[in-house]
This record gives sequence, C-alpha cells and structure tokens, in this order.
Amino acid sequence: MKEYITSQHRYYTLDYYLKKRFDKKVFKVALNGDFTCPNRDGTISNRGCIFCSPEGSGEFGGRRGDPLDKQFREVKNIISLKWPDAKYIAYFQANTNTYGPIEKLRKLFYEAINLDKDIVCLSVATRPDCLDSEVIDLLSEINKIKPVWVELGLQTINEETAHLINRGYTLDVFCDAVNRLRNAGIEVIVHIINGLPYEEKDDMLNNIKFLNAMDIQGIKIHSLFILKGTDLETLYYEKGFKVLTLEEYVDITVSQIALLRSDIVIHRINGDAPKDQLIEPKWSLKKLVIMNEIDKRMRDASLYQGIYYKK
Repeated sequence: MKEYITSQHRYYTLDYYLKKRFDKKVFKVALNGDFTCPNRDGTISNRGCIFCSPEGSGEFGGRRGDPLDKQFREVKNIISLKWPDAKYIAYFQANTNTYGPIEKLRKLFYEAINLDKDIVCLSVATRPDCLDSEVIDLLSEINKIKPVWVELGLQTINEETAHLINRGYTLDVFCDAVNRLRNAGIEVIVHIINGLPYEEKDDMLNNIKFLNAMDIQGIKIHSLFILKGTDLETLYYEKGFKVLTLEEYVDITVSQIALLRSDIVIHRINGDAPKDQLIEPKWSLKKLVIMNEIDKRMRDASLYQGIYYKK
C-alpha cells in the first residue's frame, strides 16, 4: 500500500505532501500582483478563455491594487488564530503572473518571499506562452533561495477543444515550457478541466496518460464551471453541450486518479466557483460531498492512485 494512503484519502494529497516536506501545517495565501493576460489585452485575443469571468481568473485572490503585505497579513491574521505555528506559500493566483516587465516580476516575487519568516515557498500561476528565458532565469534564481512552483493551465490536450475554448496556445508550447522549467529545476503543477464542451471520458483520461509521460510534480483537477457573463454561458444557451452530473464527475475523476503516476501530488480534485456567478453545475458547490464521494468510490473499489499506471 502506498505511504500517502490515509483513512481519509487514497491518493497523494497536497496536505500530506506539505506536512511531510515542511513538517508543519502549510497554507496558500492567494496574492494579486495586478497582472493582466495576453489572452485579454489584445495580444492574443480580447475575449480570454471562454470559461473565464469578465474580471479574469483569480476570483479568490487578494484585492487588486492592495500592497502585498496587506493582502498577506489579512489572511495570516485569521489563520494564525487557529494555527499559530503554520507556514505559508505566497501564491500569485490572479491572471497571468509572469506577463509583465521583468523589473516588475523581480520586485513582486522578491517582496513576496520576504513578506514573512513563515513563508516557505513561492507559487506562480501563469501561461506556458509567457515564460521566456529571462523569466525562467529569474524564477530559477529565486528557487535557490526558496522553492518555486509554477502552475500552468493546460486544461486539455485535445487541440480542437483548445481552439474551442480560446486557450490561445498549442500543445507543443506547453510541452516546451514544462521542459524548460524542469531544466531550470522548477517544480511544475498542471491544471486540467473535466467536462469541457463535447469532450468524452476518453478525452479526459487521455489528459492523464499524456501528463504521466511529462516531468511534472503536481496536478489540479477541476470541473468545468459555466459562469455568468462568459462566452461559455453563450455557447451553453445558444448551442448547448452536456454538463457532467456529480456521478459522472466522480467516475471520471476516480478513473483519472487510478491512472495517475503515483509520485504526482494532487493539489485539487475540484475547483471553487464564485457562488453568485455559477450557472452550472450546481453540485460543484458541494466541495466536501465531492471529495467524500471520490474517496468512498475508491475505497469501495479498492483503488488507489497509480494502480492502473503503465509506463
């Protein structure tokens, strides 16, 4: 039996990994560095990915324009009441966090890792087409001081779907970015979405098979959210596509975990949608129910992460 299997979970959870690595409870603090996105400012497109809200990604990050110290302290002051000896990850979440002048990136990233003595890691969410050599050199430089993670939104390996969702880059761009980050010693976490328009279960399992062959260290599995004011909402109402049921999502996600390489840390098995913006699927708001159903299904079927993985 794998060492990360607990009475609660049968897969390699982020919580287990962080406690083992840092020997403390570790929390991510989502920071807003006031970035935009080339898929919104007209460089690639002015529409963004079709599932992104009009405000862009990072709805749960800090307030745009607030100093980083204020953003961090507001979260830490609450967490420390219950976990006074907790550690923290400075997480640049909102929009594309390597899309800007290198001087801005250097200032923000160094400021972030020095906000507090209890910050143990820097995590940066970005696009694979916004990682030139200068940016990777900077991240590598910081990685020698504190661990750096880069989160990349792949969503799907299906190029037709990627075009439909207006992702704005091809699969080879993603692969090149992963390889260059890993050559620089930087850990990579990949986001995928289950339930993208017109995709079938095999498409979603193929995402896992593909990533198993990549040198990645973590994965975030999300369900598709249809949010108000998005191009996805227009597609849903005008042309229609099937939205996964909770049962289908659990079945697909369990199958993905069983296929997933056992050393890849699972950072998420479902995302968080803004409740006031969510159209479908409504069940995605029941986060604990989803996690419990996945765990129950895996226990009942005697499954665990990587049981079906083949090189």
